[in-house]
Amino acid sequence: MVYSAKSYDSLQANAGADNKYLPEKSINVLDMEQSERKKLAKEVCKLSQKNPNLDSVIKDRVLLDHIIVDDEHRLLYCYVPKVACTNWKRLLMVLMGKANTTNPLSIVADDSHRLNVFRRLDNYTGEEIRYRLDHFMKFMFIRHPFERLVSAFRNKFGQNSSSSDYFRSRYGRQIIKQYRANASEESLARGHDVTFREFVQYIIDPRTVARTNFNEHWRPMVDLCLPCTIQYNVIGKYESLMDDAWLVLEKANLNKKVSFPRSERPSNTNSLIEDYTKHLSREELLHLYHIYEMDFRLFDYHSPGFD
Repeated sequence: MVYSAKSYDSLQANAGADNKYLPEKSINVLDMEQSERKKLAKEVCKLSQKNPNLDSVIKDRVLLDHIIVDDEHRLLYCYVPKVACTNWKRLLMVLMGKANTTNPLSIVADDSHRLNVFRRLDNYTGEEIRYRLDHFMKFMFIRHPFERLVSAFRNKFGQNSSSSDYFRSRYGRQIIKQYRANASEESLARGHDVTFREFVQYIIDPRTVARTNFNEHWRPMVDLCLPCTIQYNVIGKYESLMDDAWLVLEKANLNKKVSFPRSERPSNTNSLIEDYTKHLSREELLHLYHIYEMDFRLFDYHSPGFD
């Protein structure tokens, strides 16, 4: 999609009149960034020996369970937990008429994550899957792997919510039992005070189930969205969330219908990565990097601690 300077000025004027977000970068620059991201991903994928082909993915279609389908607007969105997926789901609910509101932020977060809200790509036949992959606009959003991991840890083990209670009971108690010497009875019973290092020890432990069975909040992004098998039209980054979200909606001709919600509290997780990882040994950091190595390489992120 190529825009002249005149047409871009027109977009800016209209956006200003509607008080809608418009990126400072031109659409051509955003498109060039996308080309570079997709080119790098393609090059890294070629070097990997573990890429499933589409036939095997369709045969084992549970691998497609993170791709939300909007048939009306011909969209496929692969959601990655801890990468603005709540707001994307909220926006899709508005777009698809699944909420009695036009304001995505008025939708309760839990409502957007309920199992039966959206139809996923794994619910379709093989022929239907191929058609949608060939003809729908496909997009996903990514984030620095360690930043995403820290965010997941803080959200699921450090906050007081029903979700945190589940994660402490389901994972926290077991993690403390396995990786803490002389754990107190309270910690073993509640799993409420897991440290980030203990969490990492669980992640990197060979006894932990195969990474494809990791909980979705810390499963590698490449395993959730299969970017070496599926050619995404837009690979958005958390660091440029508003620009890339705008680009998705522009390419889908939806910017006049909906706007991606702006967060009132920008995440400060990035500044906390070093605070959390500094407690890990070099060996632990390397093991952790290797688990998320394809995420790092495919999406051009650098690992703190041993660059």
